[in-house]
Amino acid sequence: MNTGELAELGQQLRVDSVRAAASAASGHPTSSMSAADLMAVLLGRHLRYDFDRPDHPGNDRFVLSKGHASPLLYSAFKAAGAIDDGELLTFRKLGSRLEGHPTPRRLPWVETATGSLGQGLPIGVGISLSGKRLDHDDHRVWVLCGDSELAEGSIWEAAEHAGYEHLDNLTLIVDVNRLGQRGPTRHGHDLDAYARRFRAFDWHAIEIDGHDIDAIDRAYGEALSTKGRPTVVLARTLKGKGVASVENREGQHGKPLPDADEAIAELGGPRDLHVRVQEPPSAQAPRRFGTGRLDLPRHDLGEQVATRDAFGKALAALGTARGDVVALDGEVGDSTRAEFFAKEHPERYFECYIAEQQMVAAAVGMASRGWVPYATTFAAFLTRAHDFVRMASISGSPVNLVGSHAGVAIGEDGPSQMGVEDLAMMRSIHGSTVLYPCDAHQTARLVAAMADLDGIRYLRTSRGKTPVIYGPDETFPVGGSKVLRSSDRDRLTVVAAGVTLHEALSAADALAADDIPVRVIDLYSVKPVDRETLRRAAEETGCLLTVEDHRAEGGLGDAVLDAFTDGRPVPRLVRLAVRTMPGSASPAEQLHAAGIDAENIVAAGRLLVGEALVA
Repeated sequence: MNTGELAELGQQLRVDSVRAAASAASGHPTSSMSAADLMAVLLGRHLRYDFDRPDHPGNDRFVLSKGHASPLLYSAFKAAGAIDDGELLTFRKLGSRLEGHPTPRRLPWVETATGSLGQGLPIGVGISLSGKRLDHDDHRVWVLCGDSELAEGSIWEAAEHAGYEHLDNLTLIVDVNRLGQRGPTRHGHDLDAYARRFRAFDWHAIEIDGHDIDAIDRAYGEALSTKGRPTVVLARTLKGKGVASVENREGQHGKPLPDADEAIAELGGPRDLHVRVQEPPSAQAPRRFGTGRLDLPRHDLGEQVATRDAFGKALAALGTARGDVVALDGEVGDSTRAEFFAKEHPERYFECYIAEQQMVAAAVGMASRGWVPYATTFAAFLTRAHDFVRMASISGSPVNLVGSHAGVAIGEDGPSQMGVEDLAMMRSIHGSTVLYPCDAHQTARLVAAMADLDGIRYLRTSRGKTPVIYGPDETFPVGGSKVLRSSDRDRLTVVAAGVTLHEALSAADALAADDIPVRVIDLYSVKPVDRETLRRAAEETGCLLTVEDHRAEGGLGDAVLDAFTDGRPVPRLVRLAVRTMPGSASPAEQLHAAGIDAENIVAAGRLLVGEALVA
């Protein structure tokens, strides 16, 4: 397309953005109008993409980080022939694929769900890393973001990571339209303020007028020819460009134009231009590494092994068996034991340093390219990346997360390092799987099983060593549990997982010595939970006691309660959990102080069955 045609395409994208928002009586047309010329030049001159084959390995990848500008994206899809005008006008309506913020669950041309600002660039970095270090192809990654989201810390985690990794296949286009939701952005139209920041992270920065078609074209071409570092195109634009009543005016964010028909006329009326997007170059199927037999580590019964150690060895074994598995870590690989994978498969290991948001985002980006990522850090620090986990769920992204050093059982490090909220966080994610193994063989089996699950999968591991209680060939179906103590005389059921499972077994032995038979359930699958086994235990023993190295809210106890939400009577239930603020102490002292060790379980069990201790 020539310059004039590109200018007309930009106007068409503006008009269609106005029309879509008017049809919905909601949306963000002014944010779309500012970036219309940037999108027109990309679509008409530089993007290589087959809309009939969104999975084509040679396709460039486009991420709309400013997801509220979805009218612009959908208008571009219409211009490319991916959707028709009738569908465009279903924007934001019930049942439409064209949601207020785009998601890949509904549209095959969308790489990732956006809308929570500051996520597009970090995920784009993950896609770029996939291309450079895994796929070894020449596809480009284009990310369009707004100036408002440059206030997000995740943007700068991504900027530093991209510069460090020399991601010259990545181009960030920043729509610097000066106006945020409630007023001017921090730096307004000061392009140099942004350029200085990106250059500090070793980016090539280009400053342009974002409504000058030729300047945009030259900037994109310069980005394509830049080697050894990523490029940012900082484009000065006007929000609501082309319509005098809203152009560069405050108070127009997130609402349809006051008079859509008048605005469309001012923009020159509707057009029906169709863009022939460049075809991607021929490309081979995405690269995958060799595969082999899965040989999970084996241990002797009674051997003391930390589940974090078992995780690391199992992940390394899985990497040998499956060439699509990759690992990411937040500079704690020596503690999470992700380093075991790094030593055996260095070409598939990604050090993300202390940047948990970027780590999870990179995992999402890699998953979008067909890789199976395992991202690891301390369970406590995954809370920093919760929004990325939440948005990954919206994308339907298959990401494996592993949180080590869970609970007060880590000991002397104190509460800042203790993951005691992680189960609640991960259970609340739509469609998630939450697993909490207690021994090495269980851990290894669950690590392998995670690779083939859907959605967000979370595995919780422990710092200290625990005895191996299961054989190497034992199976652990997701959604199941293991009944480790049981008789027809049981007067109480203790439900535990991980560290407290071993405390529960010790307590059951002590209670049995007092002729109080106790059933013990290993609830290694916290979500989905084994409702049938829990319901049977409640019916047969009359009382459930849950014990968890986690806060009382949202963890194991609440998972057990989920088994009784079908209207049947809820059994007598007592929950032992971390209810105090820990300090520094040994692991045994921590468990005792929190009231979740064997001694406390015994005391609670005696009270529950009417055998209270006599002082």
